[in-house]
Amino acid sequence: MDLIKVIAPIATILGILAIGGWIFTTWLQVKNGYPIESSWGKALYPRTSDEAMERVKLISQENAQLRAELGSVKDRLAVIERIVTDDAGRLSHEIEALRRPAN
Repeated sequence: MDLIKVIAPIATILGILAIGGWIFTTWLQVKNGYPIESSWGKALYPRTSDEAMERVKLISQENAQLRAELGSVKDRLAVIERIVTDDAGRLSHEIEALRRPAN
């Protein structure tokens, strides 16, 4: 009988901690915008609102702008690499050729 008196409070505390942990993780999911899932991993309430669709459109537009900017940065970097790695004499000749008027 003494063993039951020791195990019962420990089991109760563990059960309360498990339920509290489940409540806490569910709260974190809701707070951070994750859909609540069933025990099988299927979303119970997926977020497919108009607001979410608008956010996807805005993020897609921003992604396209960043890709275009990245392309121009790559082009500029290629020019800088060519300038740095080219022979100094050849570079000065090209600069002088650009300074001369085209006649």
